[in-house]
Amino acid sequence: MTRTPPPPPRRPTPRDSSNPELPPKPYDFVSFPSERPNLQRPMGHHKYLSDRLHGTLYLTLKVQTSLHISTGIVAMGSDIGNNRIPLIKTMVQGVDQKLSIQGSSLKGCIRSVYEAITNSTLAVITSRYRDKIPTERLPCRNKEQLCPASRVFGALDWQGLLDFNDAKCESIGFTTGFMPSLYRPRPDQRSAYFIKGKAAGRKFYYHTIKAIDKGQNSGIPVQQAGREYTFKTQLHFKNLLPEELGTLLIVLGQDSKYPLALKVGGGKPIGMGTMTVTIDKIKQPQSLKQRYSSYEISEGDELTGEKLAQFKQKHIQTAHSRLVQKQQLEELTTVLRYPTDREPPSGMY
Repeated sequence: MTRTPPPPPRRPTPRDSSNPELPPKPYDFVSFPSERPNLQRPMGHHKYLSDRLHGTLYLTLKVQTSLHISTGIVAMGSDIGNNRIPLIKTMVQGVDQKLSIQGSSLKGCIRSVYEAITNSTLAVITSRYRDKIPTERLPCRNKEQLCPASRVFGALDWQGLLDFNDAKCESIGFTTGFMPSLYRPRPDQRSAYFIKGKAAGRKFYYHTIKAIDKGQNSGIPVQQAGREYTFKTQLHFKNLLPEELGTLLIVLGQDSKYPLALKVGGGKPIGMGTMTVTIDKIKQPQSLKQRYSSYEISEGDELTGEKLAQFKQKHIQTAHSRLVQKQQLEELTTVLRYPTDREPPSGMY
């Protein structure tokens, strides 16, 4: 008589906790690919290569749930124009009274998603849990042998092929929010973090329909960008392969089959930081020789409308066939899909 083998163990989720008294958490994990990362020498910065892609993405970022990216400074409310709040955690705000999102914050957010859907290593890890990370997922340390994400975004002694500008708000001013106290992550108390003693994967917080605001009596005052605020920025790329640019477009939510939104800044557990991305245009020089021998930019260098849509679709398809890990992308989409009908969590944070 043939015995039916038992089904493979189900990957733990935040609801499978070793302590059933703890409430479910608003996050999940994207598993690591089964194959080791393909480490290669990155493309240099010595020149613009004719068989690679170069240009600029012009982006509009729209706030869907309140956004706070801390400067680390607590200021008097009166110093930033709010006399009702004694002290408040601040965001970057220029002399023109417009909020800004640091390019480094955008880069970190976008890189984490790019890493998750390609066969890449982790960019950073905490020393406390280093022994829990699979060896092949430890950060790249040799600039001659880099994973897909490190070749594009950078690694130790390697600058990368993307330049992120700060994103500037289109409107003047800000809103005031009240963020509840958030607990630190507690991997040792939740089985979802580990599989057979090793990290289960990369952690991402779900998008929700709104963010929790505890009010002045129960929350910490924060300077923030409210819902519907829009930011403009530019992202420069050079010497990218078509699949690398296509993967970046997927991360920015440009693939209709995988409608992703970014999760930026603080307060992720309570639903803060959801931003959607629109690519207004792409400037891509048709001829590098002509571009640097003329003071005028050719109209053919600018992609908008239908040409932009075709360009995006072409490179997204190339990314799916050459670089993107389908299983990891599907797992990530269940977490970062937007729009969503998911409610923000209640109780412990």
